[in-house]
Amino acid sequence: MILTVTMNPSIDISYQLDHLVIDDVNRVSQVDKVAGGKGLNVSKVINLLNCDVLATGITGGYFGQFIENQLKQLELAYKFYHIDQETRSCIAILHDGGKQTEVLEGGPVLSEKEGQAFLDHFQGLLKDANLVTMSGSLPKGLGSDYYAKMVDLIHASGKKALLDTSGASLVDALSAKPDLIKPNESELQQLLGQKIDLDDEEALKKALSSEVFDGIEWIVVSLGAKGAFAKHNDQFFEAKIPKIKVVSPVGSGDSTLAGMAVAMDSGLAPEEVLKYGMTTGMLNTMQAKTGWIDPELFTEYHDQVQVVEK
Repeated sequence: MILTVTMNPSIDISYQLDHLVIDDVNRVSQVDKVAGGKGLNVSKVINLLNCDVLATGITGGYFGQFIENQLKQLELAYKFYHIDQETRSCIAILHDGGKQTEVLEGGPVLSEKEGQAFLDHFQGLLKDANLVTMSGSLPKGLGSDYYAKMVDLIHASGKKALLDTSGASLVDALSAKPDLIKPNESELQQLLGQKIDLDDEEALKKALSSEVFDGIEWIVVSLGAKGAFAKHNDQFFEAKIPKIKVVSPVGSGDSTLAGMAVAMDSGLAPEEVLKYGMTTGMLNTMQAKTGWIDPELFTEYHDQVQVVEK
């Protein structure tokens, strides 16, 4: 079983308008409300691949119940830790021919006691997990070293920790040596304190060989439509993907993590781990729904991904 963690989930609400009028009433007929958060996107894709997954994290109030009801409809198993505060909602207004205006709630503020209670809850779930994915931001009130504490618990249980976060929580987590991180260009530059040319293969190799990343099994850097560049232990790989019709890129990084998690859970070779991740990332961009793929297309696009050692 793969355990997925979403510490700060949300209800993602999207409104579609022909034109957004400021300081006036805007009436909308097309509304979508879905269980959101990077970790839940990972959970959905793993579930669509027909692999055992258990979603955890922190939920509360009516909105938290809404999220759990949605997962129940998807037949996706979950065991969240419940708090008295309300889970956040995030609004995206799609308007004026492709523009997107977002209103994002910060979410609940957790106490130190609640933070420790979740760690206890989380530790109890680890015994049945083969590996763990952790995605997204941390709720307010938790220290930036919180993911590092979770990685330590995961490793103490003999399991693998796959982490997709940013900022101080990523910096602090590196000391705990998660088994996989997937920084984007700006996050990579922040971690190294220098500009990195993603088109320069030797510069990328040097960057990923920095002592900052010592002890981290997988470092995966997205190259967008070009695919990805990755370091696995002492090996470097480039993954190339075919040209596809992109409907929405939102959630493709989460879907990539889901594919890699499934491949790692199955004990596949590094090249296949990358191919799985690239395939699920591509399939998500072909969907309007975030964190969603058509499993029937998996083999067709998997066979078009090229992974070469560099």
